[in-house]
Amino acid sequence: MDSKKIQMPRTVHIGSGVINETGEICRDLKIKGDLLIVTGDVTQKIAGALVKENLENLDYNVSLVKIDDATEKSVEYVEDKVEDALLILGVGGGKVIDVSKMASKNKNIDFISIPTSAAHDGIASPLASIKQKNQESLSLYAQAPIGVVADTDIIRKAPFKFLSSGCADVISNYTAIKDWQLAHRLRNENYSESAAALSKMTAKLIIKSSDAVKKGLEESAKLVVKSLFSSGMAISIAGSSRPASGSEHKFSHALDKITNKSALHGHQCGVGTIMMMNLHGGDWKFIKNALKDINAPTTAYDLDIDPDDIIDALTIAHEIRKERYTILGEGGLSKSAAKNLAIKTGVI
Repeated sequence: MDSKKIQMPRTVHIGSGVINETGEICRDLKIKGDLLIVTGDVTQKIAGALVKENLENLDYNVSLVKIDDATEKSVEYVEDKVEDALLILGVGGGKVIDVSKMASKNKNIDFISIPTSAAHDGIASPLASIKQKNQESLSLYAQAPIGVVADTDIIRKAPFKFLSSGCADVISNYTAIKDWQLAHRLRNENYSESAAALSKMTAKLIIKSSDAVKKGLEESAKLVVKSLFSSGMAISIAGSSRPASGSEHKFSHALDKITNKSALHGHQCGVGTIMMMNLHGGDWKFIKNALKDINAPTTAYDLDIDPDDIIDALTIAHEIRKERYTILGEGGLSKSAAKNLAIKTGVI
């Protein structure tokens, strides 16, 4: 009988002030021994130091390291600092959490995700985006956190652009599912109805509640975090990022390769979703209006990216993760077709 292991968190805490319960959460998870906090310069002040103090008050022996990017070098640095630690706590944004989950997987220990912003669905998924030594970012299968501690009071205070980026990342599930269904029909790629349904339902929820996503509101932070968590669970069920990553993500990664002015990942994926929905023959105006409702970028100018870079990214996007079939096909778009697409959808 074929079997599949689905990794999911054992405990999830979302709400105001839950970061103050980190020590008790570790106790409830029967965590014993030394702990390692991974954070950044800014996020240490926002939450890292608080988590360390909270754990030490319950007599945990805690070390803390800071990183500033999600690269192979950072992963190796954290691995070197693990020593006798039995658990890693990633306290910060997407880069910190991705490095934490990759290092914990390589060292065969557990990790807890403690996001300080809600910019993309990596807070609970088993995947990590790590920049390789050749400067190419790869989505790698790591492991899901055993726990998620998302303090909505901290997350609501983060710059609003992170919240809108998280929303845009979830909205991009629409075209990711269409690409997955296309690959299933044309390539007989494995497809999970349950993962696809959860992913699409999450995107619909964000769009339905888009008028409630406001700066500084805790309820907005809670809505987005729960949606990102659901999207991450769809990834866990599928055993791949297919439910939340398709041609729109290829476009975003292509932008990262050709420009030094790349915007937030979720925002780039949102703009990519507008164009990819057009290629699918779907209602791209619906996507564009939803992004506008949450104050997410819908044009190259909103992203502060040169229109020529948008066109160039569209022409090479199919070369990203060639094994992943999408609406872009194997040959991709010609430069003239890319330009027409970007103009038709108002991206440039």
